[in-house]
Order: sequence, then structure tokens, then C-alpha cells
Amino acid sequence: MEVWSLIGGQMHIAIVGNGIAGISTARHVRKRSPTARITIISGESDYHWSRPALMYVFMGHMRFKDTQPYPPEFFRKNRIHLLKGWVTDVALQEKTLVIDGARTLAYDKLVFALGSKPNRFGWPGQDLARVHGMYSVQDLASLHQLSPSIHRGAIVGGGLIGVELAEMLHTRGKHVTMLVRESRYWDNVLPAEEADMVTRVIRREGIDLRLETELTEIEGNEHGEACAVVDSAGDRVPVEFVGLTAGVRPNIDWVKNLDLETGRGILVDQTLATSVPDVYACGDCAEIQTPEGERNLIQAVWYTGRMQGETVARNLCGEQVDYEPGIWFNSAKFFDLEYQVYGTVPSARGFRESGAPETSMWLHPDKLRSVRLVHRNGKVIGFNLMGIRFRHEVCEKWIAEERSVDWVLKRLKKAHFDPELYRTFYREIRQSLGGAS
Repeated sequence: MEVWSLIGGQMHIAIVGNGIAGISTARHVRKRSPTARITIISGESDYHWSRPALMYVFMGHMRFKDTQPYPPEFFRKNRIHLLKGWVTDVALQEKTLVIDGARTLAYDKLVFALGSKPNRFGWPGQDLARVHGMYSVQDLASLHQLSPSIHRGAIVGGGLIGVELAEMLHTRGKHVTMLVRESRYWDNVLPAEEADMVTRVIRREGIDLRLETELTEIEGNEHGEACAVVDSAGDRVPVEFVGLTAGVRPNIDWVKNLDLETGRGILVDQTLATSVPDVYACGDCAEIQTPEGERNLIQAVWYTGRMQGETVARNLCGEQVDYEPGIWFNSAKFFDLEYQVYGTVPSARGFRESGAPETSMWLHPDKLRSVRLVHRNGKVIGFNLMGIRFRHEVCEKWIAEERSVDWVLKRLKKAHFDPELYRTFYREIRQSLGGAS
């Protein structure tokens, strides 16, 4: 077995994964330590790229090289060594990585930033050709190659990746059927009215959205390729492609063979340290242990990956800090419908549970714009916005300052972040939600 080593006697930090969590770790280590040796290992791509931009590359809005936030010279300038290859094993006691089953690399401290992988639930036919998710560079390349031969595609599961994949295929003139087990689109995350809104938008675009419907089987042809899906209603839909987008899970299958504590993800404490000394995990693959009685935390979004990478870097450099996720934020688009959430906003089910917070909602007559304030004891704890944009820093500040509903309503203009000359609705929102006009 070939053994690799790097010249010099400095501390060597090996980072497995070149997504936002891994790259943020490397960047912040270099800011704090000019002498540390940093190696990032990834078999997926040569350079870090923006995963949310996959759909825009496929739709022709961007070139793949435009998805790279840092040019190649950034890594040379900052002495961050990029190693192309898949880590296939780790000797934790000896502190060595096995790469592509044939080479080893010694390290002093190790960071797992392995990301997520699409869920698969043992569906018959899920391993056929022409069946995959939309998560990796390889998924994008496959869909590019298959696209000319796709007339109809099926997408299994809702959520953000599902609707993105539907839009990608739709823009190329493909007929799309979506199988979603919920009664509304993404109602395990969104409140009922917003989930209804997204459902209408998807159907308005001509997507064959089948709610309360699950995949039963993917049929294959004589070439081992997907040729049809059968759903729980007994309907058979001929297809040339099946997209599996029923959520993601931490990409840790091979890590479970190591002497490392795992659950749904790699178990870490508040500093993002694992059960093994000098080994950390961050991003989608990390499961943060919480006080007894609370569900452990997995945060599979871009900005928390960045924050976790910085936290790991600070601890690697001796600062001893806990991860502080701050106020929750997320944003997305459902075709042309923009969505933003700040703070605590329960799902449709969450609002029905005992002890749920109160909520006030303004819905535009076109039912394509809405503002929801979530509050407890008169203090705003969350904003949910559809078709209207508010400023991130303003919403976060108001939640942190525990501002009252009336106080927020009187100052809505300060949160405004829509384009110039865009129609505003301050008066309507204030009147609807009980504030002064």
C-alpha cells in the first residue's frame, strides 16, 4: 500500500469532504494558524462548488465553473492542499486515512464533513439505471446525459430538492409526475396555508402532482433501466427517469464500521468533537447531542454548515468554543414563488399540538403572497414569508430583542427587501393583523 505524507513538522489537519462545512473549516483554520498543514480530500469534484446551484447549471443559467466560490489560486495562495480521491477507511488509533483502498495519509487531527445522501427506502427497482437523486456532480452529469431521451419523469418525495428537480425537467419540456405522501406539498415543514399555496403553484405549472400517494415499485426494462413507476393507488406511469428526493440523511454508512459513536449521524458534543480524541464532525453528517429529553440536532442547510465549519476550526486552533446556531433561517423558491423563514415557525402538524405558539397571518387575495407572524406571550418568535422578502438582519434582530407584535407591525417598512418599485402591502398587512394603519 502506497503511503503519502506531507513535508514539514507542523500539525496536519485532514478534512474529509469539500462542501461548505469542510471548506469553512479549512478557511478559518488558515486565518488562525499560518503554519498548520491542511489537506481536503474529496472524490466528488476537484474544487468546492455551491450545491444549491446544480439546478441553475442544468437550466443553462450558469456554467459549472461559475458555481465555484473560490478560484483554484485561492487554495494555492492559502496553502490548502486538495486531494482527489475517496476515503475508504480510517485507522483512528494510528491516525491514518485509506484513500481509494490503496494509499494512506497520516494526520494529527481529523474532520469529517461528509454531507448527506438521498434516502432510499428499499423500493423494488430503486437500484435500476436511470434512477438517482439530485445531490452530486455525478447526478448532474447523469441527468445531462439522459435528458435527450427523457419524455416523462417521475419524482418520488416532496421537499426542496423534489420541486427543484421538477422545475429542471419541466424547463426542458419533460412531463413530470410527482408522488408525495403528504396531503399538501411539504406540510411536514410548512404551515397549512403556505403548503396549500406551494401545492397550487406546482400544479399551475402543469406538474402532475399526486398527493397522499407513495411509490410502490419501479419497473425495469430488459436493459436494466427504469421504464415505469407503480404508485400506491395502483396506477402505472411509463417513465424514462426516476428522481428519488424523499429527503436526505447523513452520509455515514462506511463510518459506522469505525470505533466511533454514531446515531443518525456522527455523534458530537457542543464543540463538535466526536467520541474519539482529535476527531471532529460538522455539517450535514454531524448529529449534535442535546440535553436529555430533547431530540439531537442535525442541520442540513448551507449557512449552518458554514457556521459549524468555523466552530470546528476555532476548536482545532485551541479556542474551546461551543457551536451556537443562533436564530433559524432558510429560503427557497418553488418555481417563481419565493419563501423565507426566520425563527420558530411550526409545521401544520406543529400548530395543532398542545403548547403551540400563536400565529397571525396576512394572505393576499391572489393567494400567492403571505406574511405570517408567530408569537408567544405577545413576543414575535418567527416570520414565514411567501412571495414577499424581508431583510434577514432585521427579522433576526427583532426576534432576538423579543419585540411585540404591535411593535413589529408598526415598523414593517424597515424589513422591506423587495426590488425598487415593487408593490408593497404594509397597510393591508397591518390592518389584517391588528396593527395601526
